[in-house]
Amino acid sequence: MANSMFKFFESRIGNIATPQDVASNGPPPGLVAFYWHFVRQTKGLYLAMLATGLGVALIDTLIPVFIGKLVGLMTAVDPESALKQQAPLLIGMAVVLLLGRPSMVLLDSLVRNNAVIPGATTLIRWQSHWHVVRQSGPFFQNDFAGRIANRVMNTANSLRESVVATVRAVWYIVVYGISALSLMLVFDWRLALPTLCWLVGYGLFLRYFVPRMRDLSRSSSEARSLVMGRVVDSYTNIMTVKLFSRAQDEDAYVRESIDGHREKIAAHMRMTTRFMATLTLLNALLLVGTAGVSVWLWSGQQISPAVVATSLPLVWQIANMAGWVSWEVSGIFENVGVVQEGIQSIAVPHTLVDASEAGTLHVPHGDIRFEHVNFSYGQAATGGKAVLQNLNLHIQPGERVGLVGRSGAGKSTLVNLLLRFYDVEDGRITIDGQDLRDVTQESLRVSIGMVTQDTSLLHRSIAANIRYGHPAASDAEVEQAARQAHAHEFITELRDWTGRTGYEAHAGERGVKLSGGQRQRVALARVVLKNAPILILDEATSALDSEIEAAIQEQLVTLMQGKTVIAIAHRLSTIARMDRLVVMDAGRIVEQGTHHELLALGGQYARLWQRQSGGFLAEDLGDEVEVVLA
Repeated sequence: MANSMFKFFESRIGNIATPQDVASNGPPPGLVAFYWHFVRQTKGLYLAMLATGLGVALIDTLIPVFIGKLVGLMTAVDPESALKQQAPLLIGMAVVLLLGRPSMVLLDSLVRNNAVIPGATTLIRWQSHWHVVRQSGPFFQNDFAGRIANRVMNTANSLRESVVATVRAVWYIVVYGISALSLMLVFDWRLALPTLCWLVGYGLFLRYFVPRMRDLSRSSSEARSLVMGRVVDSYTNIMTVKLFSRAQDEDAYVRESIDGHREKIAAHMRMTTRFMATLTLLNALLLVGTAGVSVWLWSGQQISPAVVATSLPLVWQIANMAGWVSWEVSGIFENVGVVQEGIQSIAVPHTLVDASEAGTLHVPHGDIRFEHVNFSYGQAATGGKAVLQNLNLHIQPGERVGLVGRSGAGKSTLVNLLLRFYDVEDGRITIDGQDLRDVTQESLRVSIGMVTQDTSLLHRSIAANIRYGHPAASDAEVEQAARQAHAHEFITELRDWTGRTGYEAHAGERGVKLSGGQRQRVALARVVLKNAPILILDEATSALDSEIEAAIQEQLVTLMQGKTVIAIAHRLSTIARMDRLVVMDAGRIVEQGTHHELLALGGQYARLWQRQSGGFLAEDLGDEVEVVLA
């Protein structure tokens, strides 16, 4: 029965909606709007918390009244008669204390602990992650991954806890305080004077301390996120740290942020100590003031001992609650500070979004056109130099095109625009006549297979990494793709740190457990399995040894059949057999043709080829220098 009760409340927030199911375009950046964005999805539970909190507060207000009634009963001239007369009240008091309050507290706890805390936290965290993970590449490039993750995780807890605390503590003391004040006004208006003065002082107390503690909390939260970001950055790049023997520099880099966090915590705790000392004095004044007024009124026979016995527990409970509520209010604003920091990452609008009527890309042929494309990474408005300038390029269906040019010529930018990691600033790009801005990003990237030079694998099994290209693929299809990429042989010999072997062995974070060549072959297998109609190879074999590269080059010929191919390579020998080579320089196309046509032209490509054929590529001063085995 107990399990059924728990499951009932735990299922009040069942299937959590993704942000696309919510009538919004992501969390709004305003603090109140950000809160309401999540609270409105579960407002019924918060209303239930208001109801249960009201019930608990009202019952707690009755307890001092019961105490006063008992004291009055004990001072009766005829105890036996008084006891008979008050028997229904005493029985009612017992029922309220034995059944009413425990039941109301249980119901309040079930709503808060079993429905709101797990459900609302998961809802906020999931929807925040869903929105953040769909941000554009620059969003992640401009911040620490650890700090973003820290904000997503902590914001969910802080938002939920601040709302729960507001309902639980602030609502409780409002109901209890009004009820207690009303009772004392009924007894004698002079009894309520100390409480009224205390309420004014308490309001000024909160007005002074709460904003300062909120700001200090936000500052501390930001400092904590910076520590997290720097620590994760060091861990993620641990091999670079060790390779360059820079452990001490990393120590200093992380220690700087830790010391900064310590200063923020110290400032926060100084304010906390002042907070508690002031509150203790305020509560002492309330108790002494109420006791003094009570004794004075009793000594003048204007109130009974029963009223004194009721009033003192009431204000004692208010004083006790004031400390609890003050901590809760302080916690609320601490959490608000954390939420404000989280908004900086979570409530950022997507900069690259699909059009409202975006359709699905269909690629029956693979015809690609760049028409008068200009692009500068947004720097043109500030006078920056364009990366691509009035670029026109037509890649016919099934054509294999190699992009050639020194670093910074615009090759990778052209590919990033084709993948729509950025939108063109002028002109347009089409695939089979469809403007990329008129189709969904998901359907576009499903139609393009890409192998990059800097291959990154997921911290999952090798099979899962390969199957990422086609999730529904069978084990046999995964193995066949690995064989085509010449990866099957080394995969069968893998054994990870937990004893998993072969295709079930895990690759480690970013594929760190594999060599560069092994990672690249797994990435090739993933693209083979994806079997997209458009294929992009960005230095796809740069990490392979000559023997494996020669074998894979033959497989690539098969892989490229029937596909539109764009290949980037500094080693010109790897793309010399392409149908057409496009030479880029300073964001423009300066030469086009086959390998033999460009050699006969005697231009930039011919000079690059001549240098590489000698085994050394030494480009003009200021450009990269790299050793090449042609």
